[in-house]
Amino acid sequence: MRFLTIVRHAHAEKPTSDKRDFNRNLSHRGRRQCEQLRAWASDENELARFGPATALVSAAARTKETFQLALEGTPLVGDHVFSELIYNGVRAVSAEEVLIELVSVDPVTTSLLIVGHDPTLAELLWSLARELPVSPREGFPLAGAFVLAIPEDHPIGLDKYDVVASYVPH
Repeated sequence: MRFLTIVRHAHAEKPTSDKRDFNRNLSHRGRRQCEQLRAWASDENELARFGPATALVSAAARTKETFQLALEGTPLVGDHVFSELIYNGVRAVSAEEVLIELVSVDPVTTSLLIVGHDPTLAELLWSLARELPVSPREGFPLAGAFVLAIPEDHPIGLDKYDVVASYVPH
């Protein structure tokens, strides 16, 4: 069995007129969320058991920072790619576009990890999960993670997968 772990970035600074949305960094709260997520991603009985994964990470500052503080160097992550195709701060990106980008980095030999943004990740989760782990009204929690089981040797695709683990920081 392989796995797809979907992670939303941690809490970010509020937007300002002099800083593009793409360049927003994590807030103090977001850095604390990353500490919690890192502990979960490092625990062999928790998220770490779903790796090593090939990670696709949005190139936005807050997602890169979330990846670096919470996930990079943990047993969950094997390799990673930063991509502006899954978020560029200019236009909305669909769940299908993210799935296409995931397919392009999927070696079909490792698990997968994506670190990105809401509402795109919520749409991706709702498209792929057999049962919805969060309601559309709740959205995808900041620094939250949901793990889907993918059959061995099958490329990721528009299919329905079981949610086998989830994490929402306090």
